[in-house]
Amino acid sequence: MNYYIGLDLGTSSCKGVIIDREGNVYGSHSVKYPVSYPALNHSEQDPADWLKAAVEILAALGEGRADDIRGVSIAGQMHGLVMLDGNDNVIRPAILWNDGRSEKETAYLNGIKETFEETGNVAFAGFTAPKILWVKENEPENFRKCKKICLPKDYLAYMLTGVFSTDYSDAAGMLLLDVKNKKWSEKMCGICGISADMLPKLYESWEPTGKLKPRFGLKNAVMCAGAGDNAASAVGTGTLNEGDCSISLGTSGTVFLPCDKFIDGAGRTLHNFCHANGKYHLMGCILSAASCDDWWTKRILQTGYDRFDLGRAAGTGVYFLPYLTGERCPHNDVHARGAFVGLHADTSREDMCLAVYEGVAYALRDCIEAGGVSVKSAVLCGGGAKSVLWQNTVANVLGADIYVTEKEQFGAAMLALVGCGEYRDLNGAASHTVRKKLAARCDPDIAVKYGKGFETYKKLYPALKSVYSDMI
Repeated sequence: MNYYIGLDLGTSSCKGVIIDREGNVYGSHSVKYPVSYPALNHSEQDPADWLKAAVEILAALGEGRADDIRGVSIAGQMHGLVMLDGNDNVIRPAILWNDGRSEKETAYLNGIKETFEETGNVAFAGFTAPKILWVKENEPENFRKCKKICLPKDYLAYMLTGVFSTDYSDAAGMLLLDVKNKKWSEKMCGICGISADMLPKLYESWEPTGKLKPRFGLKNAVMCAGAGDNAASAVGTGTLNEGDCSISLGTSGTVFLPCDKFIDGAGRTLHNFCHANGKYHLMGCILSAASCDDWWTKRILQTGYDRFDLGRAAGTGVYFLPYLTGERCPHNDVHARGAFVGLHADTSREDMCLAVYEGVAYALRDCIEAGGVSVKSAVLCGGGAKSVLWQNTVANVLGADIYVTEKEQFGAAMLALVGCGEYRDLNGAASHTVRKKLAARCDPDIAVKYGKGFETYKKLYPALKSVYSDMI
């Protein structure tokens, strides 16, 4: 029997799963590693921890079946900056997706017309290009040493295979890619003070790039290019065709909307990126999603509550803005902050708890409406997808039925299935391996109430924007 491994290189851990052609899972393994916060708004990681974790996972999943593993692929945390010297040594810790130090550089990139003209997107502080400019300005010695620039998953793949590669879905989030034409932008490279030959070779996500080095024990396995974590998650939920929608509720939250063609102009409010299936997608990202519930219960309430008994009707006029760490889409404001609005004398603990859920769901709807699309159904994934209250709140706020997958997602492993010829394309792989079930049906009456609530919600950020600026 042939087996395929998918690695998920996350912010807090690397996870691996091994499957067969039909998507049956034969094992999983995960390894945690730390995140460093050396200064305010700084978030870094040691790439050596990623490699150590991946090697342990490959050994664990390959035990007793190493010779039968045919393919490996990686889903990776996006936007991180990994800089290598001429000997392929890491120059400095990787600057992660949730690092906010490059505010000045982001403003600069958004102040020049070339950024949007070349990439189809505006700059966000989390993207890779502003990080490169920050290193150039603040760490000139490290910048001069740099010979290769790569993303987290691509550093890992390089160490495992010796092939310097990336895929279009992950590369699109660097702000160095001409997304529409799928090629590195020489102009953006020049603006950042680098050359295109410092960047990896580009592949479609399912394309094989090379074989794993013999010392890793998988002598018959090829590496496929992989994908950014959100595109890989969309593969794992079968979100592949125009009209589909998937929503991830993790530390951050995303709305993923596949497109058959590149949509000119859409990248001013949403991310306008390449999809892992060879086409495109729009994506709205909010920086705090299910993490808002964690903040509210553990840090503020310092106790749990029965989140399944809070009720399913619209809230009582209490609103929560979930901008605990600034906001990405659609506001692009690193200074935005969380807020409760509408508190009154008889506001209850339950009202505020429900408002946290509603606020996150409203923020997701804000992204969808910024994309100019309507959603009739969506697949919910991430840690928050397991909560009945999250399911129902998102369904009623979005006015859409919510589905979940019946078993563990393995988008990265599905890329290996296609890359190794088990299926002709990702639609074929998804039809055989992804099973979805209805989790929450939209209640039309409650949806009408939330529609009115959303109109109020949309007025809150503009009203508070100047206040956020005064708090700097």
